[in-house]
Amino acid sequence: MTSPSSAAAEFDAADPLRIWFRIIRLNRRATNAVAAELKALGLSIPQFDLLSTLTEREGLSQQELAERLYVTKGNVSGLLDRMVEAGLVERRAIPGDRRSNALYLTPKGRDLADQGIAAQRAYVMRTLGTLPAQDLVEFERIVLAWRDRARADEDASSAKQR
Repeated sequence: MTSPSSAAAEFDAADPLRIWFRIIRLNRRATNAVAAELKALGLSIPQFDLLSTLTEREGLSQQELAERLYVTKGNVSGLLDRMVEAGLVERRAIPGDRRSNALYLTPKGRDLADQGIAAQRAYVMRTLGTLPAQDLVEFERIVLAWRDRARADEDASSAKQR
């Protein structure tokens, strides 16, 4: 049985703030590594995010795409214009809606997205994928529990602002 003092020592050893900083630093390291691989393909992370989002669901409006990328419609506008100009994405009219367009990958855009996804998958398999299966199961459980708490906190904050 764990004594109160040893339980406190375990909590101190597993300081949530220290873990938070480690996760932030790991995120930066992984993002930088993937960004370098994407750069070799001629893609920035925002460009890849846009392309990979459209691989999941084509036909999104610019507003829907912005919501999925967690940016404003204005932020995605210039990026989207450049992607269309590069022949990676095309806009198609939405019947009955003269103000919006549906977004689709061109064959060139899909090929580049697939290459980026493959590069990202290779990085994940070289790093996270080398952990023991049981650690991955436990890590996913923890991440999902944290996500649920973060969503609840976001909902509570939104409710207070109303």
